[in-house]
Amino acid sequence: MLVDFHTHSSASDGALAPAALLERARAAGIAELAITDHDTLAGYRAAAPLAEGLVLHPGVELSCQWSGATIHVVGLGVRIDDPTLAAGLATLDGARQQRAETIAGRLASRGFPGALAGARAIAGDSQLGRPHFARWLVEAGHLPDEATAFKRYLGRNKPGDVKAFWPGLAEVTGWVTAAGGIAVLAHPLHYKFTRMKLRRLVTDFAAAGGAALEVVSGRQAPGQATALSQLAADFDLAVSVGSDFHADTPHGPRLGVASAPFADRPNVWTRLAARAGARAASREATAP
Repeated sequence: MLVDFHTHSSASDGALAPAALLERARAAGIAELAITDHDTLAGYRAAAPLAEGLVLHPGVELSCQWSGATIHVVGLGVRIDDPTLAAGLATLDGARQQRAETIAGRLASRGFPGALAGARAIAGDSQLGRPHFARWLVEAGHLPDEATAFKRYLGRNKPGDVKAFWPGLAEVTGWVTAAGGIAVLAHPLHYKFTRMKLRRLVTDFAAAGGAALEVVSGRQAPGQATALSQLAADFDLAVSVGSDFHADTPHGPRLGVASAPFADRPNVWTRLAARAGARAASREATAP
């Protein structure tokens, strides 16, 4: 069975509209999908009425900070109208706006005025983020391509890498659990931590109510999924898998991950199915 619990649509920084992402997932033979846009449920809301032919789980990827680094927590199976989560998303939207103003100011000081208005125009109704600034830098003729924009100005430890506005890891993880969701630590190798620091992160994540570790995220080197699965087991966490798909690129990941290699591990798809069954039984029990 192919599954994918980490994907992005044009509601955040993905290239495909939610409906087009669904069609791509169907064409790939994916049985279960989560649209996990950055700090918004808009992609899931748009796709939910069109999800015939596959199981679509409500999801979101939330930004937070831990030990001075930006960390991402994926929430799966959340109640989309939960007031705690809604308030958290509003907090993150405000943080994104503040961060965007800071990024624009830093770009202006380096000779690129007008970045905020330009990035907002490109983002439209999507969550405003660094990819929109990168696209503006290219479209305004300042840089040859978006990769250069990240390499020089927007990537890790560059002027546009602004972290200070995000809430803490424990707070954000709490929003997911309050909404009845499964909190997943996203792409743990992406942070490039030492082994010891990564274990400290997972320790704090689990203590905050985190329930799963993403052991497959996009394209990985051989053996990494095995090592991450062992890390999950060490902390009694379930495993989750996803492509972190954003767009069709020559070296980017394709939609869909085989679930079979992880079938004997505690995993998020089994837990999501159990929760769905429990909700169905509860509705049936309370029906007149």
